[in-house]
Amino acid sequence: MKLLDRLLKPTVERLLAERIEEEGLDALYRYRVHSDPARLRIHPTAVVNNAIFNTGGGYITVGAYVFFGHNVCVLAGVHEVDKFGLERQQAIPRSGYDIEIGEGAWLATNVLVAGPVKIGAHAVVGGGSVVRKDVEPYAVVAGNPARFIRFLNRDDGGDPHG
Repeated sequence: MKLLDRLLKPTVERLLAERIEEEGLDALYRYRVHSDPARLRIHPTAVVNNAIFNTGGGYITVGAYVFFGHNVCVLAGVHEVDKFGLERQQAIPRSGYDIEIGEGAWLATNVLVAGPVKIGAHAVVGGGSVVRKDVEPYAVVAGNPARFIRFLNRDDGGDPHG
């Protein structure tokens, strides 16, 4: 069976890659980075789908087992609103807008996160929400702006804040 797997695997992977390319499906699972990719750290266990990361104004860290729905925007980049024209386009603070997304957090489809912000471990951000403030670990938030809904219980049944 191992021999058969070794013989077939390259062909199956090639055919699958060709089909994904033909159908344009790969875009659903490829994220984009605007500005400096060295400022983005994504844990290898995270699933980010087709997110957009803007690192222009800070670092973005995505922890272990984080997962995103589709079309999530994580923006550590801003422009100066009191500037105009070309000056506004070029007036981008290069620091102070870091974003940290803690282990196991879930950001549902169409979430927008604008730094500086920290989303705690195992937090849940409801679909379509706009996060501008820190989210506590094990918190569920939703809305525009995102508002606290409730805390989740940890697997051991204990209060995550007690």
